[in-house]
Amino acid sequence: MAEVQYTEDNIKSLSWHEHIRLRPGMYIGKMGDGSSADDGVYILIKEVIDNSIDEYVMGHGKRIEIDILEDLSVRVRDYGRGIPLGKVIDCVSKINTGGKYDSKAFKKSVGLNGVGTKAVNALSGFFHISSYRDGKHKQAKFEKGILVQDFEIADTKEPNGTEVIFKPDEQLFKHYQYILPYLQKMCWNYCYLNKGLQLVLNGEVLVSKNGLKDFLNAQLSEEPIYDMVHLEHEDLEVVFTHTERYGENYSSFVNGQYTPQGGTHQSVARELLAKTLRDFYGKNYEPVDIHQSIVAAVAIKIVEPVFESQTKTKLSSQDMEPEGKTIRAFVSEFFREKLDNFLHKNLAIAKAIEEKIKLSEKERKELQGIQKLAKERAKKVSLHNKKLRDCRVHYNDEKSNKKQESTLFITEGDSASGSITKSRDVNTQAVFSLRGKPLNTFGLTKKVVYENEEFNLIQAALNIEDGLDNLRYNRIVMATDADVDGMHIRLLMLTFFLQFFPDLVRRGHLYILQTPLFRVRNRQKTLYCYDESEKQQALAQLGKNAEITRFKGLGEISPDEFKNFISEGMRLDPVIVSKEHAIQRLLAFYMGKNTHERQQFIMENLRVEEPIIDLTA
Repeated sequence: MAEVQYTEDNIKSLSWHEHIRLRPGMYIGKMGDGSSADDGVYILIKEVIDNSIDEYVMGHGKRIEIDILEDLSVRVRDYGRGIPLGKVIDCVSKINTGGKYDSKAFKKSVGLNGVGTKAVNALSGFFHISSYRDGKHKQAKFEKGILVQDFEIADTKEPNGTEVIFKPDEQLFKHYQYILPYLQKMCWNYCYLNKGLQLVLNGEVLVSKNGLKDFLNAQLSEEPIYDMVHLEHEDLEVVFTHTERYGENYSSFVNGQYTPQGGTHQSVARELLAKTLRDFYGKNYEPVDIHQSIVAAVAIKIVEPVFESQTKTKLSSQDMEPEGKTIRAFVSEFFREKLDNFLHKNLAIAKAIEEKIKLSEKERKELQGIQKLAKERAKKVSLHNKKLRDCRVHYNDEKSNKKQESTLFITEGDSASGSITKSRDVNTQAVFSLRGKPLNTFGLTKKVVYENEEFNLIQAALNIEDGLDNLRYNRIVMATDADVDGMHIRLLMLTFFLQFFPDLVRRGHLYILQTPLFRVRNRQKTLYCYDESEKQQALAQLGKNAEITRFKGLGEISPDEFKNFISEGMRLDPVIVSKEHAIQRLLAFYMGKNTHERQQFIMENLRVEEPIIDLTA
């Protein structure tokens, strides 16, 4: 083997924007195409909004405007103090430059290291920054992080504030999209954590009067068992209640920043809430019974918080500096005082909470015997050899930098699973093969999850028996045929997840795989089409004599072809559940025994598409 030379020529220095563009994952997490709420295109928007939120937190500017323009560029305008005019260019193009290093100017902000807008600048095809301050205006234009136009300071009648217009670089973000519900959720979270803030998204005014209570109410798709428990302190706010649904749903925030992966504040609050309730009732209830069916939110304010990454999705801080207390001690004192006092003053709610805990305890003990048998049965059928073709990287692997890419495809039948298995990336993509049509689980208890072999094995494959903390795959993708049977299987699986694991859906882990319906090709080129209109466009491009193949099922697509549809260009439709989707009512209507009512609905809403006439034929 030839010796590799290591000389001065091997040592390279990158400019700030070159480094960000070379290693974008360090700054915005996964790139993605916008099909996931944590894809980079949303992080770019969030980084810009964070700066505007920090202005509001410091008492400047109650209105922030966000517009997604027709060409997918983004405009964010706030009415804060505006960036000091002489430092506008530095603030968006020099690493380690910004006002967040001065705790007097920004006390409890989320943007701490001065990187956010620089990353947006470097990863954008164009980036236009304007600052309005005391009757003066300064603007500059960049392309891929490089300054292309520096304007002189000019007079203006515009009110103070900052405006950023940018468009993600299409060389880095290929075929990206913005899914409106994701943007709405992000913007509403800002409003819930900043009472009185007026946030305008594409002309829609969002504002919250009750803060975290409004947030929790938006999470509920069914009636709570008791009125929300709302506890407040200058630097900590907690709200929670219990419902009748399965699972637990904790949400957390730091300085107005949503932390979807939780962190110190969420884990400590979750633990100490259970401890306080046990102490109040004087009974050694299991934490799992206390947390079952809970819906809770925690918001904390910390000076100079430390996050695990630039995307700020998980808090690492242990201390409440400069208060001189650990977060654990602070939260413990908070619950001991606030929650204990609340329960003594609201005995009816205290009684309802304990009754719910006892009910969860009873259900858990009734299932224990069945669970044991189910686990033994899962071992006997040799899960990892027959039903599941596993991958090497998992979502609960904290050391892996590819855990966000971990995917489980749920397929119908051996032929489809065979095609995906042969063409998948064995590092990040696993395959679970269904046998026939699953059971309709609507209205059934969780007992069926353990008694039904198919569902028991799916639960074991996902590792969600005790909650989502040990979820093995970030994306669960339903890969069924694009026919009536395939859609029926998809609906039955969706019913299963919504019935027993709704938080899996709410947290954005469930997707539907789009696969092409047609292959159109001539001797020079092959195009794959996902609907009739794409087929017509392909025929217009390749000519009317092109060969057309209609795929009847996934099993008909060869592994070599399938690789194109589950790799970088994979098309996924996220399953999104919001406040408007009352899960139990939805399931009752579509999966219940009201056959006649459903028939009438289908007949009244059936659309017959007009036939597409090919004028070139």
